[in-house]
Amino acid sequence: MKNDDLISKLKTIVKPYIQDEIAFANLTEDTDFIKDLKINSANLVDVILDIEDEFDIEIDNDSMEKMLSVKAAIDIIEDKLANK
Repeated sequence: MKNDDLISKLKTIVKPYIQDEIAFANLTEDTDFIKDLKINSANLVDVILDIEDEFDIEIDNDSMEKMLSVKAAIDIIEDKLANK
């Protein structure tokens, strides 16, 4: 799956949880879920659960702790998909 496709799916997943529309409109790989999109930690867990459902993968606690940016999410998703 290409990064553009992953970013598009991630945008759909995170949209209900964002608090900053401008940062969301300018979302890139460098976007931080908490600092830029103002997603709180409880909602970040919801985002991760939604990612698991969307991609049919299981994200372990270590990976969850690292999944703070779009780039980190893409890396983790690609890794989990490759090891399915």
